[in-house]
Amino acid sequence: MTSALWNFASFIVALGILVAVHEYGHFWVARRCGVKVHKFSIGFGKSIWKKIGKTGTEYSISMIPLGGYVKMLDSRVEEVAEHEKPLAFDQKKLWQRSAIVAAGPMANFLFALVAYWFVFLIGVPAVKPIIGQVTPNSIVAQAGIQPGMELKAIDGVQTADWESVNMGLIAHIGDKQMSMTVASADDIGQQRTVTLDIQDWHFDLETESAMTTLGFRPYSPELYLTFAHVQEGGAADKAGLQIGDTVLSVNGNSVSEWQDFASIIRHNPDRSLQLEIQRNGMTLPITLTPGTRESADGTVGFAGVSPKVGTWPDEYRFDLRFGPIDSIGRAIEKTKQVTSLTFNMLKKLVVGDVGLNNLSGPISIAKGAGATADYGLVYFLGFLALISINLGIINLMPLPILDGGHLLFFAVEAITRRPVPEKIQEMGYRVGGAIVFALMSIAILNDFMRL
Repeated sequence: MTSALWNFASFIVALGILVAVHEYGHFWVARRCGVKVHKFSIGFGKSIWKKIGKTGTEYSISMIPLGGYVKMLDSRVEEVAEHEKPLAFDQKKLWQRSAIVAAGPMANFLFALVAYWFVFLIGVPAVKPIIGQVTPNSIVAQAGIQPGMELKAIDGVQTADWESVNMGLIAHIGDKQMSMTVASADDIGQQRTVTLDIQDWHFDLETESAMTTLGFRPYSPELYLTFAHVQEGGAADKAGLQIGDTVLSVNGNSVSEWQDFASIIRHNPDRSLQLEIQRNGMTLPITLTPGTRESADGTVGFAGVSPKVGTWPDEYRFDLRFGPIDSIGRAIEKTKQVTSLTFNMLKKLVVGDVGLNNLSGPISIAKGAGATADYGLVYFLGFLALISINLGIINLMPLPILDGGHLLFFAVEAITRRPVPEKIQEMGYRVGGAIVFALMSIAILNDFMRL
């Protein structure tokens, strides 16, 4: 319950910030173009707080925190006095109306740049993308990639950390080939580029990892069979297991690796297991009955324990931090990368390379907001930048109910030299609204399916 409340609160904060940024973009340019603004609202419905500004604009925070709007003077929807007509939105020149509409998405991109600038200025702990395991006869194995190699770039785009690697891999879903630049620990300073044949590479973004389906896993320190954490009230806690206990055997069979122990737990939900553990130099028998949880593979066992982890080599860890000037370039590069990936994924969604089951709605966003806020400011800023870019791109889609739809009508007006007839616009709003509603419904349904 506490986690759900934290996620909800983080979601409201994140959404409030991003909506305010988007609507302020419209508001700021409208004011610069001489348009009278009646109301600037964060949220919909009844106002829970409002203030009247010096220019007569009402600034409001409303009860339903799922968006916002800027209400401008417009003779198409209200009676406008003759002396105020020059202040109406619809009476402005085409380029001014276009600028006002485009300003919202542009504000989202600008916000992402600023957020990423702070991320790189503050710095975030990162790990070099060193390959730990390679599956025999896998796609990467056939390309000659081996454990211990460091991934330097994917299709020429540098990959300083695992986040960059993952983004680079996902961008190639549905492609026929992909190039990777790698460096071997044995050949210091030497790099080589290999081409991967990924024509038959298919996986589910929700349940599978891009890395494991290609045939490799990131390097990680050794996981010991000694418990570093025992979840209170979990199956292991109920069985009497404690922090510091070391697993020796399960059902009489010795266990030498944590992955083997985790696999046994996973494959034995609600089944009693006879463990032999070592505690303070003594060997003790323990009966453990794993609990259950639902996953993409069905019902799996869960014990509520985590292992003691070895230390990372110093040369593998670093802080992704730059000075004020260098952070500008890094922020621009990151924004371009995320923007390109988002457009790429939208294209793949349209052609069917990515399924509709990968759409995420407010529940998934709330979970992401809560998780990143839990990690700290720099992670929350990165999350806000990512969602802000997505919000900007979605609003530029040429659907009449969105900013991109208005820009489409303006483009037609620029070509035909007259506004699109109101009946056609109204029909477009209905169709656009239906499409957006359908996509939102699918996204929300996907959220509930993931619970």
